[in-house]
Amino acid sequence: MFFSIKLFDIINSIFQNFPYLCVIYNKGMRIVSHKRLKEFYETKGYEDSRVALERWYDIAERATWKNLSDIKVDFPATDYVGNQHYVFNIRGNNYRLIVVVKFTMGYIFIRKVCTHDEYNKIDCSTI
Repeated sequence: MFFSIKLFDIINSIFQNFPYLCVIYNKGMRIVSHKRLKEFYETKGYEDSRVALERWYDIAERATWKNLSDIKVDFPATDYVGNQHYVFNIRGNNYRLIVVVKFTMGYIFIRKVCTHDEYNKIDCSTI
């Protein structure tokens, strides 16, 4: 019993200090941060995006994406816009979710959630 607890502590310590090793034993992508999604769908006028954004979050969190092809299995309409930035169409293309995906680390960084009109006014590869 003691041995297995100690081994768990050692492995956990390794993954905390060397996050790139998590890709080997990845149970899903780590998403930073859910707060941006929540702030968006709690904003007046955007409440209808809640279900779609939470669905995206649940799928992405369980995913083990290694490249754009893997993302397109779950979200076929995803676009790569350069500089590790990807754009997801949310709720029938009413909203856009812009993220940075670090495949080797297994991380997704949420950069912006916006309407389709707002998206057309920005250069999302530099956000």
